[in-house]
Amino acid sequence: MKTTILVHCPDQSGIISTVTGFIHKNQGNIVYLDQHVDKNADVFFMRTVIEFDTHFLDLEKFKTLFQEELASKYKMKWSLHTDEKLPNMAIFVSKYNHCLYDLLSRYRSGELAVEIPFILSNHNDLRYIADQFEIPFYHIPFNKEIRVQAELQQLELLQKYNIDFIVLARYMQIVSEKLISKFPNKIINIHHSFLPAFAGAKPYHAAFKRGVKIIGATSHYVTEELDAGPIIEQDVTTVTHSHSIEDFITKGRDLEKIVLSRGVKLHIARKTMVYNNKTVIFS
Repeated sequence: MKTTILVHCPDQSGIISTVTGFIHKNQGNIVYLDQHVDKNADVFFMRTVIEFDTHFLDLEKFKTLFQEELASKYKMKWSLHTDEKLPNMAIFVSKYNHCLYDLLSRYRSGELAVEIPFILSNHNDLRYIADQFEIPFYHIPFNKEIRVQAELQQLELLQKYNIDFIVLARYMQIVSEKLISKFPNKIINIHHSFLPAFAGAKPYHAAFKRGVKIIGATSHYVTEELDAGPIIEQDVTTVTHSHSIEDFITKGRDLEKIVLSRGVKLHIARKTMVYNNKTVIFS
């Protein structure tokens, strides 16, 4: 059984040797370890992947001892994740289909180690894609007048299917504070530029008019401040005066697909840690 432990705490001497010694003492074999120190904040981060001995039986006891012997002493904030069960990922989408198709294709090919219990949309336009991939599709209309009711329906679905995290695959609605509070750093969005440049309904048109030389895409965790959450992944491509607005849109959508899938894979692999609205991304 592979188990991943994520830790962050005030930086101090002896953390790594103490943690590795504890793991060895409790029948664990470390197969990966990476760490980072934020010198400005004086905070230590560590990601450790363990394989336990075949005779190891009591994970709950391991967690209790870790808290008592290590976490309390070093003032750690930590989490432990096993690979016994695939996480449940819900996809929210509106009318654009490129990110949805990309995620579902990667899922079907085995590239994304998740289960997708359902796809949710505020429109019916993309139901046919869910049908192609044989995934349940829920249409929940969303506007100011029915916002509260729609949010309750969303939360009921998320609870019913025991969802672990949400991916906004170009879901063109503002996510509520209530939903964010239920899934802190567990809602991944894709933004069509380097945040917060060229916000609004037609970002590529704005970029074209400005005569930019690069366009980019950013995947990030959703926070209450619109498009300002911790960044997971970014990428860019070059453009020139010879490119049309249609070229900008095509190139941008390619970037959106790539950057969103990278962000999702990093989250699934427990390679992201959020601190002070920033992320530490382990290799």
